[in-house]
Amino acid sequence: MSESLFDRIGGEAAVNAAVDVFYRKVLADDRINQFFEGVDMDKQAAKQKAFLTMAFGGPHSYTGEDMRKAHAPLVKRGLNDSHFDAVMENLGASLKELNVPDDLIGEAAAIAESTRNDVLGR
Repeated sequence: MSESLFDRIGGEAAVNAAVDVFYRKVLADDRINQFFEGVDMDKQAAKQKAFLTMAFGGPHSYTGEDMRKAHAPLVKRGLNDSHFDAVMENLGASLKELNVPDDLIGEAAAIAESTRNDVLGR
């Protein structure tokens, strides 16, 4: 069996570092930071770490609401493809900053991209 993306990317330490860098970028990004106003970022980061661990094939106990339900209030507030694109861009930039190889960034991006329709409620 081939190693999961989770293992190839560097395991829990790498996912934790990526999420920390990612939210620093997201909160500084005026295209999307309004969606995080009033959000408990420690809780949000913990959810994201659990989600990415699961999405990348690592050991997980992710019990988050499904993507569609979790993002529905944001869709009501105008969340759309341009915002999803901004999130994708920040994810890629975060992994690049942590020197993740391009092929692994591509794999991670494909996994994240696969959630687009659910996140955007379509």
